[in-house]
This record gives sequence, structure tokens and C-alpha cells, in this order.
Amino acid sequence: MMNGLTSALILTLIAGSATGIGGALVLFKKKISSNFLAGALGLSAGVMIFISLAELLPEAQAMIAGTGMQHGEAFVLIAFFVGMGIITLIDFAIPEYENPHEASGLSLDARTAAVGVLEQTGNEKALHRLGLMSALAIAIHNFPEGIATFIGALNDPEMGAGITFAIAIHNIPEGIAVAIPIYYATKSKGKALLYATLSGLSEPIGALLCWGIAAIFGVELTGGGPAFPLVLAAVAGIMIYISLDELLPTAEKYGKHHIAIAGVIGGMAIMGASLLIM
Repeated sequence: MMNGLTSALILTLIAGSATGIGGALVLFKKKISSNFLAGALGLSAGVMIFISLAELLPEAQAMIAGTGMQHGEAFVLIAFFVGMGIITLIDFAIPEYENPHEASGLSLDARTAAVGVLEQTGNEKALHRLGLMSALAIAIHNFPEGIATFIGALNDPEMGAGITFAIAIHNIPEGIAVAIPIYYATKSKGKALLYATLSGLSEPIGALLCWGIAAIFGVELTGGGPAFPLVLAAVAGIMIYISLDELLPTAEKYGKHHIAIAGVIGGMAIMGASLLIM
């Protein structure tokens, strides 16, 4: 169990730290094709959608049936939408101009919200606040994402690796959203990269919090009893919401519609093939 727990925490840490990759990309101006990023984001959406609908949700239904819980399948379905509701509430709680999914460029030369704030106000303090609020918003978003990665990895290490890849790709634009305003406000690449990286570390914190709460209340996170399948269904709902509300819209902003959709299909095909091989 400890080995599985350690592996799940490591995978969650890897996924969360990808915000630092986004910060490094934009600060050091490494050129990446926007169409490539669009395809990668589409790919991660395909992986997450397929895992949620083809693995997590059916497995949750099968587990709940095994417990003999009355109306268990209905409760699993409710848990699926509760997962969506949790992350929807988080989205509504964050003002749109501070939303971390509004990044629109891969270099400091790109036109971004940070550039607009600086041009309109000339106020570096306001820009610094924008960067800090973006980092906070991303940290809040990443709590449920960290739980999703952690639970998925505990349930199935190979599936956890797929979720880790998907979340990591998704976190790259979030790192960009933090790094750009912090850099313009402080002129320090080190601070911008630090804040971008720290914003993703709430994912392993979310995983540890999930593990701690489960230990306190005696919930077995690797199966047994009705609690685990309900958590699994909620995780599926969280990942579907992330894919539809964050990954696909961001993919279309960076590249062409058909490239993003090709990425989705490719992600589904990869996960489907991996199931046949396993």
C-alpha cells in the first residue's frame, strides 16, 4: 500500500509541477508551435474523457453493485455530477479577468491580458496583483485536479500515468498565465518562474489532504465499501468538466479546430489501445 501511495503522490507532484514548465517556456522564449500545443491539449482531453467514461464510471458502478447498497448505481451517477458541480462552483468563484485559463500566448512578445493591464493603467502593482490572483486561482483549481490524479493513480498505476500526462499538459498554459504578469510587474524571471511553479503545488497538497481525510474517517481509497466508488465517480465528473470547460476551449484558442479534435480522437485511441494491451 505504501509503495502505491508513494507512487500516486509522485505522479500528482509531477502533474502539478508542470505549471513550472509553462512558466519556463514563456520566460525563456522557447518556440513551440501553437498547433502542436492545441493538438497536445486535445490529446489530454481525449485521454481524460476516455478514462472517465470507459474506466472510472463503469468501475464505480460495478463496485457499488458489489456492495449491495440500495440504489447504489443512482448514487454513483449523482456523485459523477457532484464532481462536476464542485469544480463548477470553483470556476464561478473566480472573477473572469483573473481566470487562469485566459492565457493567449507562448512568449513575452505575445498580446496577453498582462500587456493590456500595463498599457491601460501603467500600474505595476495592479499587474503584480493580477499575477498573484492568477496564481491563487490556479492553486484553487488544482486542488480537485490533484485529488483526481491521486485517486486515479491509487486505483490503477497505468491509468494514473495517463491522468498525470493529461493534467500536466493542461497545466502548461496555467503556468504561462501566472508567469507573464509577474514578470512584467517585477522584471524578475526567477520570481515569475517561482510563482508559476508554486501555483501547481496545490495538486500534491490536495492529494495529501484527500489521503489525510480518508485516514481520519476510515475510508479505504483503494476499494471496499460504498465510499470509494462514489469518490471514483466524482473524480470522473471532475475530469470531464476539466476537458470540456478548460482543455478543449484552450486548445481551440491556440490552434485550429480540426487539430484539437484530432488530438481528442488520438488521445481516446491511445487509451483504448492500452486497455487492449493490458
